[in-house]
Amino acid sequence: MTTLTSILAEAAPAGGGLGMFIPMILIMVMFYFILIRPQRKQQKAQEAMRKNVRVGDKVVSIGGIHGMVSGMAEKTISVKIADGLSVKFDRSAIASVEPKGGKPSPEEDKADEDESKD
Repeated sequence: MTTLTSILAEAAPAGGGLGMFIPMILIMVMFYFILIRPQRKQQKAQEAMRKNVRVGDKVVSIGGIHGMVSGMAEKTISVKIADGLSVKFDRSAIASVEPKGGKPSPEEDKADEDESKD
């Protein structure tokens, strides 16, 4: 019986309960700063971009359709893609916006730089 108790005593953790949670807490903090926080920041930037779309802006949909905004409603945007052809999209379907007479969005700048490297 003494050998059994001595084996169990050796197998018991010596650090206590708090020592096990510190690495788990550190991993959760790392996940927050590496994954969650940048993703939230990107989502907020996308929402702001979609809210600031104006008539006359050039847009690209998430399906790759290029066109110019010809009309707007609360949840939808009409995009003119050819002469006499206009398509309605949800605001969430807009991937990037180039304001009329302005520079492209930062996301387009990054995409253009990546394409020029190839």
